[in-house]
Amino acid sequence: MNYKYLFILFFSTAIFNIYGQSANKDILFSVDGEPVYTSEFLRVYNKNLDLVQDESQKNVDEYLSLFTNYKLKLKEAKALELHEKPSYIRELDSYKKQLAKSFISDSEVTDALVQEAYERVSNDVKASHILIKIPENANPKDTLAAYNTIVKLRERALKEGFEKVRKEVHNGQTVYGEDLGYFSGFRMVYPFENAAYNTKVGAISQPFKTQFGYHIVYVQDKRKSRGERTVAHIMVVEKPGDSLAEKPENRIQDIYKKLKQGEDFEALAKQFSDDGNSAPNGGKLAPFSGGQINSEEFEGTAFGLKEIGDVSEPFKSAYGWHIVKLLGKRPVASFEKMKPELEQKVKRDERSKLIDEALYTKLKAKYNLKEENKALAYFASILNDNFFKGTWELPKGFTESKPLVKIGNKQLTYKDFGDYLVSAQRNMPSKTDFKTLVSKQYNTFLNTNVVTYQEDNLESENEEYAHVVAEYRDGLLLFDLMETTIWNTAKTDSLEIENYYNAHKNKYTTPKRIDAVVASSKDQKTLKKVGKLLKKRMGLPEIKALINSNNKIDVIFTVDTMEANHQALPKAFEFKKGISKIYNHNNAFVLVQVNEVLPETQKTLDEAKGLVISDYQAFKEEKWLKELAEKYKVVVNQEALESVKTQIKNQ
Repeated sequence: MNYKYLFILFFSTAIFNIYGQSANKDILFSVDGEPVYTSEFLRVYNKNLDLVQDESQKNVDEYLSLFTNYKLKLKEAKALELHEKPSYIRELDSYKKQLAKSFISDSEVTDALVQEAYERVSNDVKASHILIKIPENANPKDTLAAYNTIVKLRERALKEGFEKVRKEVHNGQTVYGEDLGYFSGFRMVYPFENAAYNTKVGAISQPFKTQFGYHIVYVQDKRKSRGERTVAHIMVVEKPGDSLAEKPENRIQDIYKKLKQGEDFEALAKQFSDDGNSAPNGGKLAPFSGGQINSEEFEGTAFGLKEIGDVSEPFKSAYGWHIVKLLGKRPVASFEKMKPELEQKVKRDERSKLIDEALYTKLKAKYNLKEENKALAYFASILNDNFFKGTWELPKGFTESKPLVKIGNKQLTYKDFGDYLVSAQRNMPSKTDFKTLVSKQYNTFLNTNVVTYQEDNLESENEEYAHVVAEYRDGLLLFDLMETTIWNTAKTDSLEIENYYNAHKNKYTTPKRIDAVVASSKDQKTLKKVGKLLKKRMGLPEIKALINSNNKIDVIFTVDTMEANHQALPKAFEFKKGISKIYNHNNAFVLVQVNEVLPETQKTLDEAKGLVISDYQAFKEEKWLKELAEKYKVVVNQEALESVKTQIKNQ
């Protein structure tokens, strides 16, 4: 499903239908008689000029070709009536509802929550807690028992000390006593976060409830956030089954000794780090803040480095052995810079309930709605205990057509609320009095309907919303078309895929490789000695013992089956059996002993299937687009096209 949304996002930012044309009505081209205006093309082209990576797409003629293909596909999708599929309609409706939330939410409440969130991500809390675990839908008796238990534990903790009580009561099943360390905003559920940040250092909070049960929190410390760190690392991992591989702790110590001898960290990371993602960049990792790295050892070491350029001693994490170098440190970003990200987090968090409540209040005022309704007494009178068993039905003689409440121009009746009550009884966890129950259910019913009404009318009220929906509508339609016509070929065109593979076999091969030993050293003379010893067929352990003496590491060996782009090999290295000359590579010298040259081999269809299918789909799409161009006549207005080119040139 993520693939679908990425595809739709591409079309919503790259090529989309613009509604509400400008005064310029010149027709740039037509597809089967349907006009496409220059104003639309110019807006799309200019909007995406800085986004496209392929320089050819910045050429007007090339971009026009892409845009024409897009319009041809849309024409075909509608001809196939894909826009009438129930699944398409459902997914579009779901997206519209989700999108509408960002257009109709209460901005004042959102802004206040975003400001609060910024304060909390700017400060860390160190805390421990005790939790009496109960289900979210626990009955009143169990809820009261849990509350009484946590109250008593708080009283004990105040007298005996929180940590003593926490350790004694923890059983990992019904009672949890945990030391949470430091955390910041969004690391805990919102009620827990509130309790932690609103409790003073050294104090124990009052009991509070979350979705997990009842808690008390003991706040041990508060501090300013440590901000963000950028580090590089060298990682060595265990290689099970490789009898020639060194123990990772020995290899990391050898690398560390070379660092202490003054060798370059970046160069050593490129040569020896087993982290394939960061090694080509000298071990550099993306910046991270506290709690982002899933390793306490790694994070603690990284934040423990004080000055730029400081290097840690070797240490072990769950992932392997590391050496870390501090490249940069940055405090928490400004509020303005973080605001967009925090807004998204707030809307996904439990905080969103506060935003929802503010929205309900605003919309009820807009449509002059009141939560009290005289009809509620009638509904309370027709309920009975069957409601809590899930078997209650609307009584005979129920006046279903009687008006209940009007939202804008939409009239809701007794039947609408009656049906809502029938469906709601399935989710009733425990008994309560009918008057309270009906009042609560009516409030939820009213909230749901007033938001639905606003969403249903938003496209006609808000032009920006209408444009975004239009983009998604076309993108979703194109995804369904491409999936139906092109992407499902792996299931339906097996013979054609095999034929395509046979016709293009030379594209699908395993490249030439070498079985090799690469010796790396900072000193060229050392490698000359190594070369002589290799020629004498001396084993690598013996050579290391001879060269790396007096606790000094002068050479490190890498043993592997290598392609030409292997990190240990110099560029344009000649694949030739034997011992190579000495190369200058990654700010060091390397010598390569090639034990065997493994020739290029032909991949079978099964081995290359993913790439073959991708190539075949591109081939099929190109052929299909030619068929669409014949099916739907495209006529380009050359005069309008020249005008477009002139406008773009003069921008």
